[in-house]
Amino acid sequence: MKPDLGAATRGRILYGGDYNPEQWPEETWQEDVRLMRAAGVNSVTLGVFSWAKLEPRPGEREFGWLDRLMDLMHDNGIGVVLATPTASPPPWMGHLHPDTLPVTEDGRTEWWGGRQHFSHSSDTYRRYAAAITEDLAARYGGHPALTMWHINNEYCTYDWSEGAAARFRVWLRAKYGTLDALNEAWGTAFWSQGYGDWAEIHTPRQAHYLKNPGQVLDFKRFTSDMLLECYVAERDIVRRATPHLPVTTNFMPLWVGQDAWRWAEEEDVVSVDLYPDPRDPLGAQNGALVQDMTRSQARGPWMLMEQAAGPVNWRGVNHPKPRGLNRLWSLQAVARGADAVCYFQWRQSRQGAEKFHSGMVSHAGEEGRTYQEVKQLGAELAAIAPEVTGRHTPNDIAVLHDWHAWWAGAQDGRLSNRVDHPDLLRAWHRALWEAHLTTDFAHPEHDLSAYRLVVVPQAYALTDAAIENLLAYVRRGGTLVSGFLTGVADEDDRVRAGGMDARLRELFGIRTLHEWWPLDAGEHVECDGFRGTLWSEEIDKTEDAEARARYKGGELDGLPAVLRSGRAWYLSTLPEPAAMRDLLAGIAAEAGVRPVLDALPEGVEAVRRGELLFVLNHGRESVTVEVPGGHRDLLTGAALKDELTLGRYGAAVLKAEPDAQAEAVLAP
Repeated sequence: MKPDLGAATRGRILYGGDYNPEQWPEETWQEDVRLMRAAGVNSVTLGVFSWAKLEPRPGEREFGWLDRLMDLMHDNGIGVVLATPTASPPPWMGHLHPDTLPVTEDGRTEWWGGRQHFSHSSDTYRRYAAAITEDLAARYGGHPALTMWHINNEYCTYDWSEGAAARFRVWLRAKYGTLDALNEAWGTAFWSQGYGDWAEIHTPRQAHYLKNPGQVLDFKRFTSDMLLECYVAERDIVRRATPHLPVTTNFMPLWVGQDAWRWAEEEDVVSVDLYPDPRDPLGAQNGALVQDMTRSQARGPWMLMEQAAGPVNWRGVNHPKPRGLNRLWSLQAVARGADAVCYFQWRQSRQGAEKFHSGMVSHAGEEGRTYQEVKQLGAELAAIAPEVTGRHTPNDIAVLHDWHAWWAGAQDGRLSNRVDHPDLLRAWHRALWEAHLTTDFAHPEHDLSAYRLVVVPQAYALTDAAIENLLAYVRRGGTLVSGFLTGVADEDDRVRAGGMDARLRELFGIRTLHEWWPLDAGEHVECDGFRGTLWSEEIDKTEDAEARARYKGGELDGLPAVLRSGRAWYLSTLPEPAAMRDLLAGIAAEAGVRPVLDALPEGVEAVRRGELLFVLNHGRESVTVEVPGGHRDLLTGAALKDELTLGRYGAAVLKAEPDAQAEAVLAP
């Protein structure tokens, strides 16, 4: 049985973040440790971008500074998540070995001087990465400070180089076996693209006009697989040295380049970096979406590897977090399953590209607001940790998402470039979040039997196995709601006869899908009771299906906008947010799904995790919330009767008192 996050937390919420002491003189390290202990920091990540420090010249090793740091952390009771430094190779590597540098779509080399400047397909890069990983594992595998391994960082490198092309051909031969099968899958009869020799196939570089979508789709799959090969190679090295310790790498939220469902199966701990914009009115909802997806990939507790204590440095305008928002969003992550709350980074840098990216200790130092809030949060996380770590509360709703469907649907030459898969995920998740309904995420081929309601914001390409899975789910009594452009194509991006798979048309009560009618920016369609945005469709329904809303006026007047056939629903447009919320809330209620708390004020979130009820106020005004009696707030120690007052960005973590647990009635 592989180790999980519990092997690292040991009943605590891991609290800390990336620590880059090589940027500072050693006399600063003692001051850092003092501040860490005062703030309740119990975990730091070392070595993420230290390759040039560890291997200043090819084959040389300088571990003395890291030895001293590992000992210092252990002496002060702070665990170390030790990173392999392979996300940022030293300058000497690119200088001596140009084959390690990635190439862009138009044939330009990406040089050193930033980070992530490595070709995932380079044998030279892989050899050096394995060597430094072997030596780190041999030297520190038995160190008492070591609690977890962190491989690389934010895998996000595309590469169109000759080396990548060679590996792409190997990957394609393994997948298709023959050129005839590849030509069939890619539809190369179109535009005279038939391949007669494997050597003719390259990465899909810049073309005069639209590139072959089948080739582009496979290149995205190939890229995810090559990056995963790099991760697995390093993971296996450290796992051999320390089979008892968990291994992770950090996802970026909804990054297009990784099939995170597949990646998650290769991780002991699923971790993510999360940076909502503090000025975004939907920042909390976007955070909740990423947290729900990460928890679902982990199938339990997960790790918030990076967040910002204040501003970031990569937006056009980088706003700080208002007082209290860092605490609120950190507690939201814990409510939605995080057993680790960490930051990039510990101390704000004074030099380099990210010197204006915040740290737990800002340029203002110990007296600054940022550190003082970090210190308060550390104490609160320590207080609730015994009641929450390791707990996992399943949900009754699943949102379906598949990277391959996203990749296929995002091709050039589609009907509307305004239809963006992540935006649709956010719109559907927002509707459920505003209805106070907590969701899981799932792949279309996952077992869905535990869910009362499954929603499909969009799944442009579906395998036969996925379609049969959805049909079986409805046959077993589940409620399915699908958005437009679902089931249009198969896994090779071949449009299915009729413009939607016939089995799905029958399921949703669609007799004929005549035409897709995408909507321009600012354009909408009137429907019964709401406005539709982004998309509309010209469809005829079967006799047994019920049109729950019809288009009013225009070319589609009188045609179905929302269809229901038994337990299956189909939305051929995207209702405006309030209408979408009310529609999904009504369907959920009919399916037997209720919020954790009823009658919540706007902007207040209630999430149950284990025996605890998290109540979070995402607004800037105080609110009063009706709560079950007989509870105590673990953050303040206050006993509650039947209501709770939360100030701006306020939070409460409620636990039923022992003598009231039998009487406390919380919705499942």
